[in-house]
Amino acid sequence: MAAGLFAISSCTTTTVPLTGRKVSTFGVSAAQLEQQAAIGYAQLLSDPSTKVVSSNTSQAQMVKRVGARIQAAVTQYMNANGFGEQIKNYKWEFNLIDSKEINAWCMPGGKVAVYTGILPVTKDEAGLATVMGHEIAHAIAQHSVERASDMMKAQLIGAGVGVAASGRSEGSQAVINELFGIGAQTAYILPNSRKQELEADKMGLSFMAMAGYNPNNAVSFWQRMAQASSSGSKPPVFLSTHPTDQSRIAQIQRDLPEAMKYYKP
Repeated sequence: MAAGLFAISSCTTTTVPLTGRKVSTFGVSAAQLEQQAAIGYAQLLSDPSTKVVSSNTSQAQMVKRVGARIQAAVTQYMNANGFGEQIKNYKWEFNLIDSKEINAWCMPGGKVAVYTGILPVTKDEAGLATVMGHEIAHAIAQHSVERASDMMKAQLIGAGVGVAASGRSEGSQAVINELFGIGAQTAYILPNSRKQELEADKMGLSFMAMAGYNPNNAVSFWQRMAQASSSGSKPPVFLSTHPTDQSRIAQIQRDLPEAMKYYKP
């Protein structure tokens, strides 16, 4: 009962920019995650094992240039559409990290990292804008807050399952708890993550278009990404936080006409 009261009393409902999706979260705030992200990002950059590429290099300059263009476009859109309060405390940073990993990410608060391993796949600024627009969209949509809230909900439900199973044998309790853990992942948490990926794709297309990059380039980027990842093993789609390559590209193609409304070459 107390847990239920806590969830209700601290519930917050927000609207995702561009998509209009309503999201209800509890137990964690965007401001908290932004503060934690700023600390974590600074620690990462100062870690001797992290090889931050010098700003004097052409690749690092490209990352900062694309990031600055998307930042300006996102800021203008958010301020013009009633979402300015959401990003008022963002302290944007764009850094290139020397790593073979094909990866990039954006922390809450606008802390962005691009790994050199992804640059052969992005190939050019438009490809890089596809990646950075997608990752920045995760932050703008507050997906980290939503995921943290989902985990807390799952833990609360799991605690309830544990109480309900407490009268059973120790072996039965273990089986019930294990099944719940698997069920929460496959039926709730992972599908929500896949929805977030597609939402970030949709928003990222519009963000790159607003920044002056043709969103049609996103299709060829994701085709190259599919080829780059095809050599490695992938989990089944129902156990993956990412949609299949085919479904992702198909959805991007459906979202392109809307994104093109923001593109002014």
